[in-house]
Amino acid sequence: MWNGKKKAVTFSYDDGVTQDRRLVEMMNTYGVKGTFNLNSGMQSYANVWEHPKGLLIHRMNTEGLKELYQGHEIAAHCLTHADLPKYDEETIRNEILEDKKNLEERFGQPVVGMAYPFGTYNDTVVDIARACGIRYSRTVERTGNFGLPEEPLTLKPTCHHNDADVTDLIDRFLASDSEEPQLFYLWGHSYEFDENKNWNVIENFFKKLEKRDDIWYASNIEIYNYIRAYESLDFSLEMNYVSNPSAIDVWILAKGKNIKVPRGKTVKI
Repeated sequence: MWNGKKKAVTFSYDDGVTQDRRLVEMMNTYGVKGTFNLNSGMQSYANVWEHPKGLLIHRMNTEGLKELYQGHEIAAHCLTHADLPKYDEETIRNEILEDKKNLEERFGQPVVGMAYPFGTYNDTVVDIARACGIRYSRTVERTGNFGLPEEPLTLKPTCHHNDADVTDLIDRFLASDSEEPQLFYLWGHSYEFDENKNWNVIENFFKKLEKRDDIWYASNIEIYNYIRAYESLDFSLEMNYVSNPSAIDVWILAKGKNIKVPRGKTVKI
């Protein structure tokens, strides 16, 4: 169970571009949470590029970002959006550490999540990210399903918001009545909604998700921390007692019932 609910939804958006303002406003309106992956070495309105379709894409200035993203998660996306596998270990380490440090100073909180620039990584990149204190990092490799993440440092989302089957996946997710925890993990870039003139796609998604009793709306780090807390549960040999050593309340399904295991407590099943 996700925080006492059968399903969870999380979002991940990259690059800190001006269109994030509209996206965050919509998220707040519909009561969902997201994770925003920023390149601190490029976070300026002067940093602009032209998309092949002719759209000029600007990153935002750093002023006001803490207030803009309030209630959502800030994660790293590397200092200069470097294609990490193409670089030596020292450069990879610098890209991750400097971005992490800058974001922590600007937002006043630990930054332990990341999304790989261009979605590229290899074993060396993963090992360095782990050594730099990154707890999870998102790839761009879709699963097309709603299963729990397997390896936090190579997180695979359900799909991108422009995938042809995104509406079908959303409907399947909402209709699912599985006893197993279900996770819908959507990623993208907010400028793509301007590029494709399809803001209605994400707003329709939010409308379908709005105010559902069976869904937990969480950031990427909340998902990660909940899974870690669940995995830390200690069960007695006869499976009649369970202890929760973590600082997060966890729910389990046992004997056909949803049972809350409060943080720091032992519960009889």
